Amino acid sequence: MYTQKNKIFNISDVPIHDRPREKIKSKGIGALTDAELIAVFLNSGTQKINVLKLAELVSHVVDTSDRDRLFENLVKIHGIGEARALSICAVIEFVRRKIFPASRKINTPVDIFSWLRPYCEKKQEHFIVFTINGANEILSRRVVTVGLLNSSQVHPREVFADAIADRAAAVVLAHNHPSGNNEPSIEDLNVTKKLKSAGEILGVSVLDHIIFSENGYTSFLERKLL
Repeated sequence: MYTQKNKIFNISDVPIHDRPREKIKSKGIGALTDAELIAVFLNSGTQKINVLKLAELVSHVVDTSDRDRLFENLVKIHGIGEARALSICAVIEFVRRKIFPASRKINTPVDIFSWLRPYCEKKQEHFIVFTINGANEILSRRVVTVGLLNSSQVHPREVFADAIADRAAAVVLAHNHPSGNNEPSIEDLNVTKKLKSAGEILGVSVLDHIIFSENGYTSFLERKLL
């Protein structure tokens, strides 16, 4: 529906019943996708890209960028200038301060789960890597892949890149199950085994792998699956 062919560049070009603001009024804000939420904020696209496609690009960059690189990655998107990028960064930082734990120290799987709540409602699987220092503090959080999880997609190179750059002592792996079933699959077990072996070679410990959803989480560490 929302294609360049239909020339939907502004929110006002969207059929009224599909406009994000109207959906908020009729169905509640929880009914909007991430892209639609961002489209409300952006309000317009450009002559080359419609507003909802632009919002999808922004959503992907937000998901896959760490805090320090978000601004520089946003301004690379055609249609997102410095002013918009700065506004997006400011909003995300405000939300981060409100919903993320004040402490970056982790002692139990539930501490990591607190950092995963923004991904609980995602409709696709997001594979996330936390880098951890020797004091058990979170250094960074990064989405490595989006889509179905399999061993070919989740490559040790991408998983451990930030850990090596951060001089991290360990990582915690996590991914969501949109189905709400937090039981590990055979593929989940195989991916974890593969990454744990790679971490041992690199000198970076895999502390845990957490599968999560709106229904809670399953910790490989707690289940003694590591």
